[in-house]
Amino acid sequence: MASRSATTSSDPIAARFASLRDAGRKALVVYCTAGHPTADASLALLRGLEGAGADIVEVGVPFSDPMADGPIIQASSQRALDQGMTFAGTLELIGRARLAIPVVLFTYLNPLLAAGEDALARAAKAGAHGVLVTDLPLGADADLEARIAKSPLAFIRLAAPTTPAARMRAIASHGRGFVYLISRLGVTGLQAGVATELPETIARLRGVTDLPICVGFGISTPAQAREAARLADGVVVGSALVKAAGESVAQALALVAAMRAALDAA
Repeated sequence: MASRSATTSSDPIAARFASLRDAGRKALVVYCTAGHPTADASLALLRGLEGAGADIVEVGVPFSDPMADGPIIQASSQRALDQGMTFAGTLELIGRARLAIPVVLFTYLNPLLAAGEDALARAAKAGAHGVLVTDLPLGADADLEARIAKSPLAFIRLAAPTTPAARMRAIASHGRGFVYLISRLGVTGLQAGVATELPETIARLRGVTDLPICVGFGISTPAQAREAARLADGVVVGSALVKAAGESVAQALALVAAMRAALDAA
């Protein structure tokens, strides 16, 4: 079984999960697109997330071709791009937010490569603690993956329901912080319920790693969050929060608070 490669004292993400574990609580990981619906609203949202109950924030770098995302996040990304949000602007936003909870830079590969070889060092300086590269599966580019793994940021890796146990083990052993388990195949977006195969998928993943497991893709209601959290170490809420943020910061924070309450009742 893979072991954590960083101590809780040196890794804010690991420290957060350790604290939650000691308290018998589950992690609420939330995703927001940098610059959506506006840069000012995005900043206000980031600053309000901890108070609403979020444990970890994924800040998405807007990208013109977000192939893993559904229409809600695609539209938020395009809206942010239309207003001039960039990789550098995303880092500036993180720096201005000055969050006390861990921040994961959520990006596609092209914006990361275009930002230069010092991109992850700059992200860490801005206040990020982890990085998730959506379209960089294990083994796709061993040299690049090694470079990311050696960066100051915890390298969050993705696993899917169709991932065999042996590959799950390899994915987890090359990651840090937590494993992001995609709850179902397809793109991100709102769903009517939690995938029926989720318990079996989590059991397989638990058998090969002791990293925390957070379930994402389609967690859109407090009831779904509670159901998934009974099996996993946490949940990731993305499209539902992005949709709410498009209405107002207050509505988005109210959703986060409702998700927190649901997790605490799990």
